[in-house]
Amino acid sequence: MELIIRKAEVADADAIWKIFHEVVAQGDTYTFDPAMSREEALAIWMAPQVYTFVATSDGEVVGTYFMRANQPGLGSHVANAGYMVKPGIYNRGIGRAMCEHSLQEAKRLGFLAMQFNIVVSTNKAAVALWQKLGFRILGTLPQAFRHREFGLVDAYVMHRYL
Repeated sequence: MELIIRKAEVADADAIWKIFHEVVAQGDTYTFDPAMSREEALAIWMAPQVYTFVATSDGEVVGTYFMRANQPGLGSHVANAGYMVKPGIYNRGIGRAMCEHSLQEAKRLGFLAMQFNIVVSTNKAAVALWQKLGFRILGTLPQAFRHREFGLVDAYVMHRYL
């Protein structure tokens, strides 16, 4: 699978929304409301102050990520990102490729570190991948996520310097 990662365009909005909606509806990785509308979702994912990218294979959008400053002002040197892979095509290196791309972009944009504020502890594949890519768990947020299947579960704050 040849993967191309590029800046998202307005024409990608439908594909991004489809992935966003399917991932969030699963209720196991993101704190977004599963009943969120397309307009609300795209207003977050494709906001003007957000860097939004898509991963494509054979012209099809198979993943997306956004990146932004984790905090405004005096905390704006730390990036934050979120990644979504089209359901049904996991374990093909798409998430890894998007994260590696985002780390390069963050550095290019002048960020000094990247932080993930809520990584759901039961999302073992993501936790392991982020650790392989140099992220450390800095803290555990007890029962911070309402998992659709498991109820209240812990979440991690993960960080790495660029």
